[in-house]
Amino acid sequence: MNAEAIRTVALVEDDADLRTSITQILELADFVVRPFEAAEPALAVIGPDFPGVVVSDVRMPRISGIELFRRLRSADSTLPVILMTGHGDVAMAVDALKHGAWDFLTKPFDPDALLAAVTRAAASRSLALENRRLRALVAAPEASPLIGRSPAIERLRETIAALANAQIDVFVEGETGTGKELVARLLHSSGARARHRFVPIACAALPDALIGSELGSSDSRILTAHRGTLFLDDVDRASPMLQARLTQIVEERQVRPVGGREPIPLDVRVVSTGGDGVAPGAIEPALFYRLAGVQLRVPPLRERLEDVPLLFAHLLDAAAARLRMPVPPLTAEVRRHLSEHRWPGNVRELSHFADRCLIGLDARAAPLSSTPDAATLPERVAEFEKRVMCDVLTETRGEVVRAIELLGLPRKTFYSKVQRHGIDLSSFRRSQART
Repeated sequence: MNAEAIRTVALVEDDADLRTSITQILELADFVVRPFEAAEPALAVIGPDFPGVVVSDVRMPRISGIELFRRLRSADSTLPVILMTGHGDVAMAVDALKHGAWDFLTKPFDPDALLAAVTRAAASRSLALENRRLRALVAAPEASPLIGRSPAIERLRETIAALANAQIDVFVEGETGTGKELVARLLHSSGARARHRFVPIACAALPDALIGSELGSSDSRILTAHRGTLFLDDVDRASPMLQARLTQIVEERQVRPVGGREPIPLDVRVVSTGGDGVAPGAIEPALFYRLAGVQLRVPPLRERLEDVPLLFAHLLDAAAARLRMPVPPLTAEVRRHLSEHRWPGNVRELSHFADRCLIGLDARAAPLSSTPDAATLPERVAEFEKRVMCDVLTETRGEVVRAIELLGLPRKTFYSKVQRHGIDLSSFRRSQART
């Protein structure tokens, strides 16, 4: 997989004329230059994930280029730093080279030597950042079962982390199969209440005849949630009688056993769920406004289609581990289905599709005799993404505007992915011209 090209250079040089000259040389070679007249402002900008390389003079007031290199290396050992030295500083530069500096150039240097050093450093930086991205991609599902890189899912993960220890009841809404219970369990497991029980109540399935035993006795199951989390699933489908009893419990934080016995205190955090855009009247206002201290919405898959490749790859890997089967290669039909289907059943439907693809029950999947794909999860995700883009570009016969529309990507993101995957747009245009 091709890493996205790095074209940014941070230039640190206190001599204004030389800084201007080097900037012009690099810009003529299509590099984007960020000039700095001293190390201090450069250190304020260049962080561990700086998407570029550094070219710095050695002799500068206050903080030298050698000290700048040491500080940058301590923050990010993969950041290439090229040092520019006078003849008297060569020994110092060689020592820095032994400790990880990328290269050094002795003044006056040939512009071609500068460009060659910067080009090699940029290629190395591209690979380092790409490897870092892939490691994070693989690690993210392990850090959170809530899979996805879309802005909506990233915000949801951040909100869950912020709410984990907040003693606030949360109402989670979303379509069926989006993962509302997963969000509820993450709220529980991420906070201090994880030491105690997570007790689910299926409100839609609880008949009125069992409300007393479940919610109104000294040994009712709801009491096992004490100091933990009470999960009220599908509260918008609860009967009026159940809603009335829940309103009392949520308000008083105690259970009143039948028969006049003393109420039993109940220290719980309540997380409840309902459909996407709960219909007016489905939940009694007295109950809803007690449950909805904070409202969270889990978006349907059709609103975050960019997450489908990663999510499918994760589900396919999970199914393969569960069933102890090799992961089959993705066929063109599977890739097309993933990109074109709207997934009304959301993650649950996608999970079932992954299972069918794994065991060969879906006609779009590769047969069971196919050679398993030995690539890593990030490599399979990237390959899938590249193939989908190529399929769409073939379909549109190289018409980029139409391809961007079909892929549902911002223009900038589309070109970034084209560059990352090494897709030659001109080849699709040439194919169009020949037909």
